[in-house]
Amino acid sequence: MAQRHGGRGGPRHSGPRTSPAQQQRDPTAARGDAQRLRQELGGMHGASYGRYKSLTGSWRFDGFTLQVQRVQPDPYAPASRVQITVDADHAGLPPELHDNPVRARALAGHLVRRLHRALGDSRLRVDAGGQQVLDRSSCQIHQGAVRVRMGIDLPGRGRTIDGRAAEETLCDELPRAVEAALRWSTADEQQARTFVDSVEDTHALREALTERSWVAFVADGAILPRRSGIDERPLTSGVAFSSPESMRATVRLPHRGEITGMAVPEGITLIVGGGFHGKSTLLRALEQGVYDHVPGDGRELVVARADTAKVRAEDGRRVHRVDVSPFVSHLPTGADTRDFSTDNASGSTSQAAAITEAVEAGAGVLLVDEDTAATNLMIRDARMQALVAKDAEPLTPFVDLIRPLHATHGVSTVLVMGGSGDYMDVADRVLMMDAYRARDVTDRARELSQARPTGRHSEADGYPPLGHRVVDPRSIPTERPKIRARGTDALSIGESTVELRGVEQIVDASQVTGIGLALVSCARRGVLDGRATIAEVLEVLAADIAERGVAAVDERFVGDFAVPRPLEVAAALNRLRVLRVSALRR
Repeated sequence: MAQRHGGRGGPRHSGPRTSPAQQQRDPTAARGDAQRLRQELGGMHGASYGRYKSLTGSWRFDGFTLQVQRVQPDPYAPASRVQITVDADHAGLPPELHDNPVRARALAGHLVRRLHRALGDSRLRVDAGGQQVLDRSSCQIHQGAVRVRMGIDLPGRGRTIDGRAAEETLCDELPRAVEAALRWSTADEQQARTFVDSVEDTHALREALTERSWVAFVADGAILPRRSGIDERPLTSGVAFSSPESMRATVRLPHRGEITGMAVPEGITLIVGGGFHGKSTLLRALEQGVYDHVPGDGRELVVARADTAKVRAEDGRRVHRVDVSPFVSHLPTGADTRDFSTDNASGSTSQAAAITEAVEAGAGVLLVDEDTAATNLMIRDARMQALVAKDAEPLTPFVDLIRPLHATHGVSTVLVMGGSGDYMDVADRVLMMDAYRARDVTDRARELSQARPTGRHSEADGYPPLGHRVVDPRSIPTERPKIRARGTDALSIGESTVELRGVEQIVDASQVTGIGLALVSCARRGVLDGRATIAEVLEVLAADIAERGVAAVDERFVGDFAVPRPLEVAAALNRLRVLRVSALRR
């Protein structure tokens, strides 16, 4: 049937009519075109706020479809949710910009940021993210079509509908933003291609790490310092990174061609230097190197292996059935440290648990900063060894386990240490940060180790086999639990709260929501079935994410989330206070 164009909203055609009750049951029900939506909104001006629910369903605009998925019951409730799908022909995106999952994610990240800017201070809000380019539910590209999920505070005056303001938002502002941000004909082509190519280069560089037996790479010219603790943009006066000649390597990337930078090999790397000279800044950049960054971030070519985990001490956290015996041989209480549980861990036991949990979950690289570590777990010097006999000291320091951990389990460590020279005896290489400039001081460190022996002796006898835990699936609620992120600090799943302040590689609240959804999905789909170990559950989750992206996390959730790393999913699971482990396999 021929379409007649009328009004500013787009083509006019009638769709199947459904009752409000049917529309609530089926948010995909066809309602009409943009002109009909304009009429509906005008007609409900001044009506009771609850009448907004009659908008649920799909509305056809010129080149895209608006689907009203969930309507808030009153003006003070959480925002309503809508989804727009821009037709592939209307979007006109060049196929080569989204012809593989990495490029599709990058292009979606570019488009959603454009849309965020185009919306300005509109009532429509889209989850565009920050400096990291994550796989987000807010924008997905499939066969050239663009799907965007947004929140909207439907306007009201008290508890009545402001239909005129809603009409302006949905029928005027939204189409303008779609035209300005989601169509190739209005795009800055060079900017879009630069964004996509940059992300693909970063991904290729990270993939090259394992092939070359590296754990990280920091490109020459990278800007590592950030503007502040709450502003992740690069420091404008930051010192550009320059790699030590002895650690400089060359890599050829798909788009940038050859680049040079510092390659951090597998093994034990010690980062030393005076206070405020950039040690923690470098480690923080490596910590964030598991993510791709937007062009201009300064860390686009700073990468770490995907199985990198930052570990730290967390006083007060819960630990459930974790084998901490490599670090804690016995306790005065007589508790079995091979199957250790506590609701209030100390700094040393929490860090011991964090290391064990990370390795159990598949981490192949650990990042440790002395500033956030438990001192008594990190080192016991010769004088303390002489004063306090080993049979009176249950703790075995990390300095004695760091090499056996690598030799036995292949786990590398990058460690920031400014207060103990004992780590020079076990390091494969020593890197000094001096006024934000990196120097390889490995030879000098070895000379000092030989010239000034500390007199301490190792208190470890290798690193034992790992224990693998099996989680009781009843630990995770599956009957439509409410999932809510509290920034990046905490996650609520049903009645349980998971404290995440100590999981430092979480960078976005949308990841926190994704973690909760992934946990519930694993329990609901039987992946977490009471028989598979945590490592086996994470392996299935990772494969599913690689194949299906956001759909592997949750196919029904209409809110915003980002696909989490399996390591962060494991970290949240381990901090769940209602977690129950049904078996510990050795």
